[in-house]
Amino acid sequence: MDGHGAELFILPQPREWEQREGFFEMRYDQYLVLAEGTAPLAPESLEDLKEDMQRFLGFTLQVRRGSSRAGDMVLRQTEELREQEYTLEIGSEGILAQAGGRAGLLYAVQTLRQLIRQCGALLPCLHIHDYPAIPERGFYHDVTRGRIPTLDSLKKLASRMAFYKLNQMQIYIEHSFLFRDLSEVWRDDTPLTAEEILELDAFCGKLGIELVPSLASFGHLYKLLRTRQYAHLCELDNPAAEPFSFRARMDHHTINVSDSESLELMKKLIGEYMELFSSRRFNICADETFDLGKGKNRARAEEEGVSGMYTEFVRKLCEFVKERGRTPMFWGDIICGFPQEYRKLPEGTICLNWGYAPQQSAESTEKLYEAGAIQYLCPGVAGWNQWINKIEDSYENIRRMCGYAQQYHALGVLNTDWGDFGHINHPEFSIPGMIYGAAFSWNPQIPPFEEINRQISRMEYGDVTGEFVAVMAEADRYCDFTWEAAVSFLECKEEEREQVFREYTDATKLSRGQVREDNEKLHDLQKQLKKNLPAMDAGGRETAAACVLATDGIRIFNETGASLAAYYRREEPDAGKMAALAERLENWFYYYKKLWRSVSRESGLSQIQNVIDWYADLLRSFLFG
Repeated sequence: MDGHGAELFILPQPREWEQREGFFEMRYDQYLVLAEGTAPLAPESLEDLKEDMQRFLGFTLQVRRGSSRAGDMVLRQTEELREQEYTLEIGSEGILAQAGGRAGLLYAVQTLRQLIRQCGALLPCLHIHDYPAIPERGFYHDVTRGRIPTLDSLKKLASRMAFYKLNQMQIYIEHSFLFRDLSEVWRDDTPLTAEEILELDAFCGKLGIELVPSLASFGHLYKLLRTRQYAHLCELDNPAAEPFSFRARMDHHTINVSDSESLELMKKLIGEYMELFSSRRFNICADETFDLGKGKNRARAEEEGVSGMYTEFVRKLCEFVKERGRTPMFWGDIICGFPQEYRKLPEGTICLNWGYAPQQSAESTEKLYEAGAIQYLCPGVAGWNQWINKIEDSYENIRRMCGYAQQYHALGVLNTDWGDFGHINHPEFSIPGMIYGAAFSWNPQIPPFEEINRQISRMEYGDVTGEFVAVMAEADRYCDFTWEAAVSFLECKEEEREQVFREYTDATKLSRGQVREDNEKLHDLQKQLKKNLPAMDAGGRETAAACVLATDGIRIFNETGASLAAYYRREEPDAGKMAALAERLENWFYYYKKLWRSVSRESGLSQIQNVIDWYADLLRSFLFG
């Protein structure tokens, strides 16, 4: 219990801790002392701690180096602890945090921040001895398939990662970086620049986070291989023949491995991009090469096999990365089909083994482990194709994958946030999943779903009721006409639409009665969010408002799906209601765009706009009439 009688907790949960009798009373005239030997920890690394003091205490402590006195808060480096290991002693006469290195001291600081947020200036006496179960714990953010965040948003994400003791960040790039000599690729986009990457890299370094470059270099080269300049390097002929499609962007556009120009182009882009990062790693991606051997290399694939072609190209890219003094990383989905091929890759290559199912099995992890692969286990926050993330699915998936990481001695856990079909979910909705990854990769003692959600609600959103994440987690249960169904219906051939509609939707959920019932439940969730607003901090209230907006979108799409279902039941549409629904959709999207632009660049917003406009026009046409 803390000084106010409420339960005390830390995220991630410390490995060992003991609360003792008494309190330490913080005062404005005490010092934050960097003891002799703490040179790796720069004063600017303490800015977040000082900001929290000002916010929650009304005062902050001055930082100094050297000797300390009773009442001071002391940070000390010691050779008795490992780099990421720390101890925290809070006694009635002062605070002592000790660690083996800079990382451990930064983690002790994050623990102090969480204690101050809960206890104010009267901290309970306690002892903590803490260290991570998995040494490398990261978050992977898609900045290509719809959303390109603002630099401020990326910095905010890094700060929150540091708060929960994550130590690696990757941002996924296909076309969303302003490469030299590639203006045809990014000319209609709002890409990140070299200057911004350099600034983000320095910012992450201050927080103890390694910013690892990640660049598509094999599959998923949609925009690159649709240009006039490089279309000839695509495995399939005439890649730009079809108009833009969310589905095609995911499924096609693999580079032709038999053309020597392909390898030289990817080396050029990798070489240009890697120089912006202080990290000594590089993720070449190389995932989902679905088209390999199905076009220009069909004859070669029949003769040599796809596995050899895949491994050869990946090996050449990895060798180039190693020649430049970096450790290569790549996604493991393809090589899981022939794990013995891993042994042909350069020594030290890291395989990023992903799997996103709630009931994800350990099969691929075991196969790669037996093949001798150095692995990261890569779960996901389940936000792709969702207005609000499938939070319970992400909990189950991340819990399992973190367990497999420990069971099979993985080097790291890299929790992923993908943006399939436009990255429609507000980035804030992925934060609970990000915290799951931080907590479960740190401490193998995993809290129950309801308990950790209560803790996240209080710690991250300032919600004293502890209910916010539970409310957010319930929303996806009432999504009857999903974004994936809506996009798939739009993008298919007209003569296939009824078949596709039935394939992607559940007829029982899209009856008008069921949609009405589900929308009422969503409205109840909205009322609960609004009722709890006074119990939340400012950031929590902003996220709650975003949830209300997202659930309005779910309700409107539910009604749209129910109207389509009624049409396919050959019911006569009510033209007036359809026109009113179209207007609601357009009005709602106006506010959705305002929220998008508050955290993201324009990037792929126009592609989502096209879907919204298509459905509004469809509704006004009396459903094909």
